[in-house]
Amino acid sequence: MAGKLLVVATPIGNLDDLSPRALEALRSADLIACEDTRRTMKLLGRHGVRRPCVSCHRFNEARRLDPVLRALRAGKQVALVSDGGTPGVADPGARLVAAAHRAGIPVSPLPGPSAATALLSASGLDADRYVFEGFLPHRPGERRRRLRELRRESRTIVFYESPHRIHATLRDVAQVLGSRPLVLGRELTKLHETILVGSAAALLERLGPEVRGEVSVVLPPDPDGGAGERSDPEALRILACWRRVLGAHGGDRRAALREAARELGLKRAELQRRLDELAPPTPAR
Repeated sequence: MAGKLLVVATPIGNLDDLSPRALEALRSADLIACEDTRRTMKLLGRHGVRRPCVSCHRFNEARRLDPVLRALRAGKQVALVSDGGTPGVADPGARLVAAAHRAGIPVSPLPGPSAATALLSASGLDADRYVFEGFLPHRPGERRRRLRELRRESRTIVFYESPHRIHATLRDVAQVLGSRPLVLGRELTKLHETILVGSAAALLERLGPEVRGEVSVVLPPDPDGGAGERSDPEALRILACWRRVLGAHGGDRRAALREAARELGLKRAELQRRLDELAPPTPAR
């Protein structure tokens, strides 16, 4: 008889947030598949649990499928955990869960902590309908492009960011979304938990140069209800610069593209993409 895969949500910070049901699942598991064994051993030690663990993270998850599935087929109970929060949600685990389903092995979730819902609950923003974006793209151009796509979103938006990218991301949010207020949480449920409310530019000043701990951000919906480029400060800036530079170059698009890209701090290909989005393209001379 096959065992069962338990998808166990674990604390995002405060180790005492582990639910009694999750604790019992970890105590009774024959094997714990975890993102980082060191992080999980700290949690287990806090609650006096001693069970065998195997690492199962995004770099080795494919290799771990067969041995974990063998244990499940042999009737073992396996608990899947991530470093914090819910496995498979902006964390490793989805591949193992999918493989268990394909193998006909029962999968059962043990819900619990989530940074996204924790910050939503403390944001004061409408959370009846929201979009979870996970992590925004790492590359600046791709990140700004994604923010432009989200600019007219009619639902509240939640995303995660790493501490070493949060300053660059906030600068991009300020550039693309302007002064739209947002809610930022870091070190949620921990001793130095911080929740800040304000525009991206204001939060950049309040954060300071060094940020520790994973960051969660909640953005309100488009306040103009998708009113077009009128509410996009970056689009207005690009168009104003482009029209001025193009006129100064007597309509020479190639020369204007070089100068405008340099002035705006964009690559020429990125500027061309933005101009194509904002207006029908004009052939270069």
